[in-house]
Parts: sequence; structure tokens; C-alpha cells
Amino acid sequence: MGSEPRNMRLDGIYKQRQEGYFMQRVKLPAGVLSAEQAYKVAAVAERFGRGTVHLTTRGSMEVHWLVEGDLPRVKQELAKVGLTSRGACGGAVRGVTCSSQGAAAFPGLESLARRLQRHFTGNPRFEGLPKKFKIGIEADTAGGRHLIQDVGLVLSGSDAGVSTYDVWIAGGLGREPRAGFLLAAGVREERLLPVIEAVVAVYARLAPPPKRLKFLARELGEDEVRRLIEAEPVYGEQLPPAHGFADNVTPEVAGGGRLVAPVFAGQLTSARLRDLAAFADEYAGGVLQVTADQDIAYPLAAGVDAGRAARELAAIAGTSPGGAAPVTFRICPGSHECSMGLAETRNVAAELLGVMGPAARGEAWALSGCPNSCSQPQLAPLGIVVAKLVAMEDGSRSPRFDLYRRGGGGLGEKVREQLTLGELTEFVKSV
Repeated sequence: MGSEPRNMRLDGIYKQRQEGYFMQRVKLPAGVLSAEQAYKVAAVAERFGRGTVHLTTRGSMEVHWLVEGDLPRVKQELAKVGLTSRGACGGAVRGVTCSSQGAAAFPGLESLARRLQRHFTGNPRFEGLPKKFKIGIEADTAGGRHLIQDVGLVLSGSDAGVSTYDVWIAGGLGREPRAGFLLAAGVREERLLPVIEAVVAVYARLAPPPKRLKFLARELGEDEVRRLIEAEPVYGEQLPPAHGFADNVTPEVAGGGRLVAPVFAGQLTSARLRDLAAFADEYAGGVLQVTADQDIAYPLAAGVDAGRAARELAAIAGTSPGGAAPVTFRICPGSHECSMGLAETRNVAAELLGVMGPAARGEAWALSGCPNSCSQPQLAPLGIVVAKLVAMEDGSRSPRFDLYRRGGGGLGEKVREQLTLGELTEFVKSV
């Protein structure tokens, strides 16, 4: 292929932990894809990978175990159904995420997400940035995800029939978590592109690689960052409102409610993804949603038999309709595939699930295999981060875990640190 791994990142490709293998990330605006697109991802994973697909907390899909020579063909196959990976990794504007898929306002949020992703994806003005730049859109502030974005848009109301958004900026997790701050309130939808472009311009000009926008907020202060953004010429640009048909594929009124298929650790086989796509064709107008909890959700089409749909989805998901809800447990790939992972996260999660009592099973959990915090542990009521590895006398290395609790509207706070797996297990038993 002749490309350096770092250059591959703009095409959404990372090297895996295992030598000679790569991961391909697929951007899905607001986590939404069609059944046809799901069939294609399943086919790509089966033909070029090992038949598995990973769902991320930002509503994207990843295909692992790809070899370098197949990467151009993978890109072509995804493009046949309108899927892109450009900017899904590396210093670019990433996929536009949304965790409010069950909200009544979601079709409008999805439409905005598609327009934003279309504007920024593959645009050379917004590539080659110091590091990743993340945009999220939410119906409200309840989940706190607006606080962890470089730009977080929260629906705030309407002005003469045009949606307005509060614009939050400079948030992020990782090794130095920082909650975003409010840049501007009640911004009309047609003003969002100029505002975001101004934010990106300031970030690209002033942040040293590999720093995020939150670095500028910490170093310069929020007031100075706001002043610099508002001084950008593009900030005051007035664009006409968007006209024409909306871009969303999620129906304005689903009619039949919403069903969720739980997916442990976001890991799907190609066969199961095909079954989930077939379910979407029959019951959800051909629409699937990748949720922030790494599950698959469906807005049921009007007139469907919801009871029958729930039974069929339970059979696909391997659950009992009306039974106890599976534990919500966001889990990154960890050292199973990721070069940054410090522990085999799926194994750790399975061990913790095995000792959970009823109270613990009623909580939402998140486990990150390294301090990068890709599973968003600081936004879970109970979050776990593999902080480091400790050398043991026998030459092995043992993981140590930090524990976070989130009780208010901000980011979770670290309450325990450097726990052994045994100590973490005892804590989980006590919840």
C-alpha cells in the first residue's frame, strides 16, 4: 500500500496490537445506518477480517483483523453503500455523535449530524489538525456527553421555527479529563457552521500537536479562548437557513416505539449483524441505531406488532422478552486488539458481571482498558480505568484499576485508585 500508518489514520485506520493487522473505523452520523449498510459491514468483516464487528461508544463501527493489502478494497466496498471512514481517526473532525436517539427530537438532531459530517468529512481545511476534534449533538444535558466534546451542541429551543442550540466547547476525557464550557447559548441552526469553523480555526492555529482544544482552555483561560473564537472572521458569517427535505432516515414519528438489542462489549459476529439488519428491514423501516452504550436500537415502524417484534429481537439477542434487563456495561477492546490496552477488558468485565448482586446489576458501568477512557468511564455512575501495569516477582505484569463515581451533572470523580483485580472484585460484590 505504501502509506505510513500515521497517514492511514485520516482514512480511519489504526494499527492493531497484533503485528501486521489493522482496524478500520466507519463513521455513522448520529450512530444511524441502514440495513443495506449493515449488511455491507457484515460482509466486509467476514470477507476481509475475522467476522467480527465492534460497536463504539461514539456510535461508529470498527472492523478488526484486516491486512494492509486489503485496505483499499475495504474502502471501496464501504463506499458502494455510502459509508465513509475519512477522518474517523487521526487529526481531523471525527464522526458526529449523538446519544439522544430515543428522544422525540432525534430526527432533527440526526439531520443536523448528517449535514455537519458531510461538511467536515474529507475537507482539507479540517484535516491535519493537532489531534482529533469531536462534535456531539444532544437533546439535553442529562447524560453529560456535551461536556466531553470539542464542540457539544445541546438543543435549547427554537427561534421563529428554527432550532437553537447551546454550544459547549473544549471538553475531553483521556489522561487529563476536563469538562467543556459554554461558549454561546441559543445559537440558531444556520449559525452553527460558522461558529464551529471558528473554533476549529483557533484550535488549528494555536494548539501544539498532539494537544486537544481543552489544552488551550487550560493554558489561555476560557475567556481568552472565547475572545479568540469570536474574533475569527468566519464567526460572524451569516449563512441562509437550510432548505429542502430533511436528511434524517429515522422517521419523525416511529409509531411503534423503540426496541434495543443488547450487545456485550459491543462485539458482534457478522452473522448476528446480518440478523439484526434483517430485523430492521422487517420491523424498523430498514433503520438501525448504534447507541452510546454499544447496543443496537430500532425505532419501530408504525403498525408493526410490537410484541412479536420484541420476541423476535430477544431471540436474535439471546435474551428473554420481559426478563431482567442486561447490565449496561460499556467496554473498550482493551488489550484484546488495541495497542494502548493494558488489560483484556472483556475478560475483566465478564469476571465482574459474575459477582454482581442485584444492586450492582441495576447500575450502569464503564470499563476502559487504559487512561485514554474511550468507554467514557467518567460519564458512568460507576467507571473503571485500567491505570497501569505493575511488574510482579514472577515476571508477569498485573493491572491496577482506578474507580470513578458520577453523581451530579459533571464528570465522575476518582474515589479509589490502584486497586488490584481482587480488590475491584470485592468492591463490586459490595455494591
